[in-house]
Amino acid sequence: MTKIVNHWIGGKTVEGASGTHGPVTNPATGEVTTKVAFASVDEVDAAVAAAKEAFATWGQSSLAQRTSILFKFRALLDAHRDEIAELITAEHGKVHSDALGEVARGLEIVDLACGINVQLKGELSTQVASRVDVSSLRQPLGVVAGITPFNFPAMVPMWMFPIAIACGNTFVLKPSEKDPSASVKLAELLAEAGLPDGVFNVVHGDKVAVDRLLEHPDVKAVSFVGSTPIARYIHTTASANGKRVQALGGAKNHMLVLPDADLDAAADAAVSAAYGSAGERCMAISAVVAVGAIGDKLVEKIRERAEKIKIGPGDDPTSEMGPLITKVHRDKVASYVEGAAAEGCEVVLDGTGYTVDGFEDGHWIGISLLDKVPTSAKAYQDEIFGPVLCVLRTETYEEALDLINNSPFGNGTAIFTRDGGAARRFQLEVEAGMVGVNVPIPVPVGYHSFGGWKDSLFGDHHIYGNDGTHFYTRGKVVTTRWPDPADAPTGVDLGFPRNH
Repeated sequence: MTKIVNHWIGGKTVEGASGTHGPVTNPATGEVTTKVAFASVDEVDAAVAAAKEAFATWGQSSLAQRTSILFKFRALLDAHRDEIAELITAEHGKVHSDALGEVARGLEIVDLACGINVQLKGELSTQVASRVDVSSLRQPLGVVAGITPFNFPAMVPMWMFPIAIACGNTFVLKPSEKDPSASVKLAELLAEAGLPDGVFNVVHGDKVAVDRLLEHPDVKAVSFVGSTPIARYIHTTASANGKRVQALGGAKNHMLVLPDADLDAAADAAVSAAYGSAGERCMAISAVVAVGAIGDKLVEKIRERAEKIKIGPGDDPTSEMGPLITKVHRDKVASYVEGAAAEGCEVVLDGTGYTVDGFEDGHWIGISLLDKVPTSAKAYQDEIFGPVLCVLRTETYEEALDLINNSPFGNGTAIFTRDGGAARRFQLEVEAGMVGVNVPIPVPVGYHSFGGWKDSLFGDHHIYGNDGTHFYTRGKVVTTRWPDPADAPTGVDLGFPRNH
């Protein structure tokens, strides 16, 4: 019997009533293993209504109550991390170690939320004028929503909801319909930790559900992670409906390798950053820019390492890379490699014909490496979101910097060099939101915020860290004047003993 994933509304599982379902596939076998209920407008409205009702009390709850529940949730998350990783592997396809790493990165944001007290402290200025004090405080928004992608079905939701609910908001999550089970498991663990009904809700679906969240008058803010075209749509639509929006889009992350770099370290970094999680991550390095005469040697070192990567089912402990999420996506990724030579690229490795014995119907693709890629090639211009690495050549640092800064994306970038001055200059001159120095995937730790520039981010706030706290709260300033008791005409009895 096919498993059915339903909604989570008001603290319990709610069966889909729309009659519409989507298929969830095991990427390693190509088999449809699960059906996920797609929400109607009425079902989205029910989730928002449950969240709004819960906010009436949760928004007034003490910080101690909120963080106590989050500490319990953290313990449960830690205890169930293998189970969550198995759900991710079964529906997304990534290898178990990658899935465990995803849960660990989500836990980092839960840790931050457990200590939200510090971020929510207000400020006070006394005696700004005679007997006048001014204070500032931050208050929750109300019902907030998160729309999350398939590539990190546990981590990206945990970049959002722990901080949101710690700040006193209630949350409606619309996860990817391609791998929905992890989100429901998170809801169950939150309920087990004692989170009141309605504070966290999950509705599955497609554009119908998304559009209703974007237009619903009771949703005050929307967080999104996904492709640039959809991020732009989310930002435009939600903003037009008066909502606060943080919409993180796509990427084409460049890794600049200077002639003085440790090429072995650079090659190791390029391979792990380009092909880890099958390249299905917005912080993947998809373009290496080799400066000067090192290009041939660097490409050879990357090729040697890439050829040794073992590709197989994610639940096989010997696998280092799994399949892609769907056959449609697999074919799209392959098309960039198949058309590369005609666009002037040198195809060093072509993984488009790769299959795994016994799993021939899986969504398999091997490692691809393209060298001497022109900036006009589609493989360079588009976010491929698969295990395809482009190598571009430049003669100078300045030429490489211009190439990177001319990209419409500005998510993350990295430089590999032994020269501190060159690294310092790069981190100041490059137009990207996150920079790594001899670090290939510069994802910030939880107490610093994550986000890009240019077409990689729409909205003013990055995600998690201090930006996350500011996004999920709004500031209020209070100016207070109290009269001095001594100025009262008849005096004021303060309850002190009288000596006369």
